[in-house]
Amino acid sequence: MSDTVIPPRVGRLLPRRDDYASLKQSWRRDVLAGVTVGVVALPLALAFGISSGVGPAAGLITAVVAGVVAAVFGGSHVQVSGPTGAMAVVLAPIVAAHGLGSIALVTVLAGLIVVAAGASGLGRAVTFLPWPVIEGFTLGIAAIIFLQQIPNALGIQAPAGRGTLPAAYDVVATVTESRDWTPVAETVGVVLLVAVTMVALPRIHRGMPASLIAVVAATVVVHVAHLPVASIGKLPSSLPAPVLPTVDVDAVRTLIGASVAIAALSAIESLLSARVAATMSPTGPYDPDRELVGQGLASIASGAFGGMPATGAIARTAVNVRSGARTRVSAIVHSLVLLAVVYLATGPVASIPLSALAGVLMVTSFRMISASTVGQVLRSTRSDALIFVMTAVVTVCFDLIEAVEIGIVVAALFALRSVARRSSVVREELPGPHQPGDEQIALLRLDGAMFFGVAERISTAIVDAEHEHVTVVIIRMSQLGMLDATGAHTLAEITTELEARGITVIIKGVQPEHLSLLANVGIFDSLRHDNHLMDTLDDAVVHARSHVVTA
Repeated sequence: MSDTVIPPRVGRLLPRRDDYASLKQSWRRDVLAGVTVGVVALPLALAFGISSGVGPAAGLITAVVAGVVAAVFGGSHVQVSGPTGAMAVVLAPIVAAHGLGSIALVTVLAGLIVVAAGASGLGRAVTFLPWPVIEGFTLGIAAIIFLQQIPNALGIQAPAGRGTLPAAYDVVATVTESRDWTPVAETVGVVLLVAVTMVALPRIHRGMPASLIAVVAATVVVHVAHLPVASIGKLPSSLPAPVLPTVDVDAVRTLIGASVAIAALSAIESLLSARVAATMSPTGPYDPDRELVGQGLASIASGAFGGMPATGAIARTAVNVRSGARTRVSAIVHSLVLLAVVYLATGPVASIPLSALAGVLMVTSFRMISASTVGQVLRSTRSDALIFVMTAVVTVCFDLIEAVEIGIVVAALFALRSVARRSSVVREELPGPHQPGDEQIALLRLDGAMFFGVAERISTAIVDAEHEHVTVVIIRMSQLGMLDATGAHTLAEITTELEARGITVIIKGVQPEHLSLLANVGIFDSLRHDNHLMDTLDDAVVHARSHVVTA
């Protein structure tokens, strides 16, 4: 029996021995990097689980399960996956609208969608996301993460059914109107302690796990001083058995929209993180399609174990690279460190104050924003600055996926306007000395692009009523960079109209990639003769002069 041959396209999406080619030389650095990332990821996994409404246990389970699966099956050698702030922002309203029981089904459905996207080759689509949209999206997410933590930072329950911005406003208004800050002084003090520690420690030594040390210090202070602040509470001391959610047609129909939104966010964030990692690490490029397959499988596994959707985490991936990681072993070790916490340290972790995790996320939200990058976007062009600001505002006030969609549409409109401005019809003089009858020949050069956005304007310029004595028109297309079906159809209509008026049309210099499109819309059929399609300008002018009747 012959061995089964795996098609190359499928084999490219599967794990292979080459993924660990450099492990013999780098295993020590990979293990150390994995431990470092695990320590950094612990408070973030708990905090993102809480802020999403799914719970700290789900955040921890996601970091463990999804971290391993994405590391093995993903397309990046150094990517670290798990719960993220952006995903927490998307999940919170879903939990509020559909209940906690919907998360397992949403997570698995989103994972299946992401796997399908990777298998169908959509991984490279993220390269079409404009830079201002990405930065505006990041700024908006950072603002939402900060606003989400205000209720925990003040020790007040957020009002149910309210959006992030209104809920934060209501909580602050409640405290302000009471004019009594005493009840919230303890929680605010814990937040400030965490924030100061996280800001100060990296200045002393960059390698210190500032967030973990800050959380430990705040927990010790709270217990020693017996401060009445809320803590995480009970956590599972082992991983639950995997159980796929029950598939109900009505439930799927209700949650498919949310699943698509989560899948889109997972794909975008994971690919952006992998792209950043590829620029930071010497491990070489990543495979975007395989990365999507890995992230989709990670979400499916996370949902089966009771976790939440996973994505590539830019902050943890950056820590992994800076710590010297070279292979996937580092991300696997990161998950094993967190698994050890589940089985050995859930008691101490359960006593961590919620306000301490709120402080971690507030500082994290500020670190997501690069002041220099914001300045660069705002100083670039007015259209890019508008796209950036609009994407950020829509992200905060409405919906993350809508923000990306609107940002892409507006960016596309500005790009089309820019292309349209560079597209024109230029009336040129005939080459060489003037000959009798040349005033009856119009030499027109199409520049830039002829597509649906400029076809009508170019049509008006070609069919020019001011040159009523023209009997021959030469249309130069050698400088035409872009042509779509609308532009080609418009050219065919122009040619037909001119010929109907008794004006001979000669087309010169058609680009090879435009030939089939022009033939399909019938432009060559509208020409008077087949030899009215010329390759050189000299031949076109000579032939045009042969059609001129001189007195």
